[in-house]
Amino acid sequence: MNTYGRQPISLVKGAGSYVWDSEGKKYLDALCGIAVCSLGHAHPTVSKAICEQSATLIHTSNVYRIPAQETLAGKLCSLTDMDSAFFTNSGAEANEAAIKIARMFGHNKGIQTPTIIVADNSFHGRTLATLSATGNRKIQAGFEPLVSGFARVPFNDVDAIREVAKNNKNVVAVLANDA
Repeated sequence: MNTYGRQPISLVKGAGSYVWDSEGKKYLDALCGIAVCSLGHAHPTVSKAICEQSATLIHTSNVYRIPAQETLAGKLCSLTDMDSAFFTNSGAEANEAAIKIARMFGHNKGIQTPTIIVADNSFHGRTLATLSATGNRKIQAGFEPLVSGFARVPFNDVDAIREVAKNNKNVVAVLANDA
């Protein structure tokens, strides 16, 4: 699948925030797995924790209670003053969940067509809903029909957000990113 323009290098190892290609050239890893796994590379504490955990339980579904995950959720909620935490595998899944929660919120308030404000030139993921929220026609092309329910504003234009929210009583959320 041609999802990204592949770069002409082959990464073979990493340490901290750096990676090396097969020719021995060192790079600063500014992509972090495209924002999915930004823990750095080969950190001894992280490596040890992963090895220890993999000797016990590598992964299981949220269908079951997972004590370590519950402990982490409690700590995250305590640190952020939130009531609950939801774990996902990627940013697209996190955004997809946020879209669903916003739409459910709207429906619970009697809004038939909940609308989420998104920015032009944004990127929210590659699921159908997050792709629809993305403000980049090049990324959306070929996947029509897109999911409806998004109002677009220019990036970083707070006045435009206010104007859309004032004139559209179906707005239930703003999905932001750092385009």
